[in-house]
Amino acid sequence: MAHDTYELGVSEFTTWPWTFEQDVEAYRRHGVAAIEITEAKLDPVRIPQQIALITGGSSLKVCSVQAKVHSLYPTLLQPEPRDPRDRLRHIRESIAAIAPHVPGASFVVITGAPPSGDVHEVLRTARRDFPELARFAEAHGVRIALEPLNPALMNVDSSLWSLGDGLDLIDDVGHAAFGLCLDTWNVWQSPLLYEDVARAGERIFLVQVSDWRVPRGHYDRLVPGEGGIPLISMVDAIRTAGYVGPYVVEIFSSESLPESLWRADLDAVLERCVLGFEKIWGAVVEGGPFPKGGRVAVS
Repeated sequence: MAHDTYELGVSEFTTWPWTFEQDVEAYRRHGVAAIEITEAKLDPVRIPQQIALITGGSSLKVCSVQAKVHSLYPTLLQPEPRDPRDRLRHIRESIAAIAPHVPGASFVVITGAPPSGDVHEVLRTARRDFPELARFAEAHGVRIALEPLNPALMNVDSSLWSLGDGLDLIDDVGHAAFGLCLDTWNVWQSPLLYEDVARAGERIFLVQVSDWRVPRGHYDRLVPGEGGIPLISMVDAIRTAGYVGPYVVEIFSSESLPESLWRADLDAVLERCVLGFEKIWGAVVEGGPFPKGGRVAVS
């Protein structure tokens, strides 16, 4: 049954220039319900103390984690180590260090880029290694959320670019602790998008939200409701599929780009995110027909 209320989360990538402590304070101030932790902002010797800033009696909760290494093969941001077994070991170490403090959270994983374009090798490795990782995560009280990426990132960060291909791999892994991270920016151009959202159903562990313009680089996303993704109809489909978790705003906006959101007033960016998604959700609850374009009016 579809819910009429929602929780808004924010990924620490959205406010990348800030520290972990600044993120926690600001997200609370803006009334955000959930945080996606990026391990790169954690101090390895102070992880319990830092996460206690979130979990210590406040309404802010940890919904997901982006480990420093979270792919089986190299990516643009994390090219080393190169061997999938070494990368898997890093992912396991991150889970072991962080999971005790964030029970029930989803650790996001991607495939990484196919070496020399060999997607077959990546999928073979994923079918071998991801079941083991799912069992390891379950034993530590957390889950693994596989994220298919946008075709703009194919051969850079990913070997999967459509929602359907991601669900096929999840089927192959076949473990209850291995599900889907559905990122609107990444999958909105997928063939059979709405059919695959329905197919995903309860296997949607996490939803990430941002908006689209034709990218001027690998990291060029927009505030929800300010771009071209049909977010109203997408969120309606996700809600209808039974997803009840937080909608996590994850924006990458390279500081080298004109009008970079990472160089803007981040408090103002967060306010736009809160208001933008509120408008999107309001349109969803009010019911269709939904506009084909993604832009919503934020006053």
